[in-house]
Amino acid sequence: MRFLLIGLFLFSGVALAWDGYDYDAGSDVSIESGNLVRPGETIEFYDYGSGEYRDADVESINRYGGSVEVEVYDHDSGEYRTFEMED
Repeated sequence: MRFLLIGLFLFSGVALAWDGYDYDAGSDVSIESGNLVRPGETIEFYDYGSGEYRDADVESINRYGGSVEVEVYDHDSGEYRTFEMED
């Protein structure tokens, strides 16, 4: 029984998201775990304003104090967006 519990603990993937806000669009965003948030990479994020998942290319990442600014190119809207993510 103990090994079963340990196995369940080790293999139960807890999905964590990186939450942030897009001040220009006025909406919350979430980048789900499993996305490599690095310049040149494509990520999937959830846009609470539109209520849908979207794909975007990461253009830049900058740390400012207690937050991280992620600039992306949103494939669906054809616009550049800047997310202020929790650190």
